[in-house]
Amino acid sequence: MFESLTERLQGIIGKTRNLELNQDNMQEALREIRRALLEADVNLRVVKSFISSIKDKAEGEKVLEGVNPSQQLIKIVNDELIELLGKEQHPLNLSSNPSIIMMLGLQGSGKTTSSAKLAVKLKKEGKNPILVACDIYRPAAITQLKTLGEQIGVEVFSKDGDVKSIVQSAIDYSKEKGFNVLILDTAGRLQIDTDMMAELLLIDRMFSPDEKLLVIDAMTGQESVNVAENFDAQIGLTGLVLTKLDGDSRGGSALSIVYCTGKPIKLTGTGEKLNALEDFYPERMATRILGMGDIVTLVERAQEVFDEKSAKELEMKMAKAEFTFDDFIKMQKQMKMIGSMEQILGMIPGMQISKNDKERISHEGEKQFKKIEVFIQSMTPEERANPALLNTSRKKRISKGSGIDMHNINIYIKQFEQMRQMMKGMNDMKKMMGGFGGKHAMSKAMAMMRKFR
Repeated sequence: MFESLTERLQGIIGKTRNLELNQDNMQEALREIRRALLEADVNLRVVKSFISSIKDKAEGEKVLEGVNPSQQLIKIVNDELIELLGKEQHPLNLSSNPSIIMMLGLQGSGKTTSSAKLAVKLKKEGKNPILVACDIYRPAAITQLKTLGEQIGVEVFSKDGDVKSIVQSAIDYSKEKGFNVLILDTAGRLQIDTDMMAELLLIDRMFSPDEKLLVIDAMTGQESVNVAENFDAQIGLTGLVLTKLDGDSRGGSALSIVYCTGKPIKLTGTGEKLNALEDFYPERMATRILGMGDIVTLVERAQEVFDEKSAKELEMKMAKAEFTFDDFIKMQKQMKMIGSMEQILGMIPGMQISKNDKERISHEGEKQFKKIEVFIQSMTPEERANPALLNTSRKKRISKGSGIDMHNINIYIKQFEQMRQMMKGMNDMKKMMGGFGGKHAMSKAMAMMRKFR
């Protein structure tokens, strides 16, 4: 979502890299940053405050000996972005038993899907959530929630009656069955109206939810700020859930909404899959906006996908050069669960490439992998397990079955063997990876697999 803004900010900072910053070129840099933020659809009052704060800090900052002035500018901009995005991560308040999370939002914001995604996230964290169908107005809302509940293996509570009786019955049922988090999927409207707010206020005053999370579609731009301010004024939000962060909007809402409401972004939706809901970390987002990557999130995603047992098994195979084509396919599928190649490139520090180049690399990489996948699937199980069996006649058969010419097949086999030999030299991988152990070894293996691709 921030690609365009990232490119602009990188360009601005790049211009100052070899300059001795003074009053004139500092003013020019600030003008460019202001223009970039406005083009990214950031709220005007937010831009004014942001630029004013950068200017004050830049003028009051002493130039440290041995530090490039532009590097100090980067630090100031980074610090202000972190401040703008909420300073620090705000975890969900789940201290009650059962805890109640009220999901709020207009129709079409992704509230019901986000409720299911939140249930998946809480299950991973050891909670026992239950989804409560409180939208008794929208056609098929309950059916949609039940369908999602079946997909993720989370029970959905629903019953006839008004919302007050539904929530009370859900609380009683949760205490009886041992559910410790209730996620209330409340009714939305096309716009904020008196009836909707009256119902939400009733739930709030009767049951005192631990969290009142407003689900905001990042694609709606400046209007999302108005919606958030209205909800907060009438019901008092505890936090925000920003969806479609993987979309192609200009990102202004994310940079405006915390400043304008004073409420933290607690969660972000980063894809369509039901496991694509993450805690929001202002510091990590700021570094990504400035094109400095987000290796911590990348490693955390890898840790979720690769379990310790499979990591150790793979490590042993790598040390003995027993890594097979089957292992390659298995790891590649797991890598897809971490994110697209474009997302991964955006989280690797130092990958300062343009949006067009990133899209081209991602597209070509995915295309190349599909060819390799067809090549591998055209082998017999014995050939995938033991690449040494691949003589000329077998290669010809694979070429005919996959539609890939012999020249490329020989290249793939040669690259795969080179990768196996590189892996063989990594006998002390855990030591090299520091405290992350076998799980982090996977991220090293991922980098090697990129070379094969």
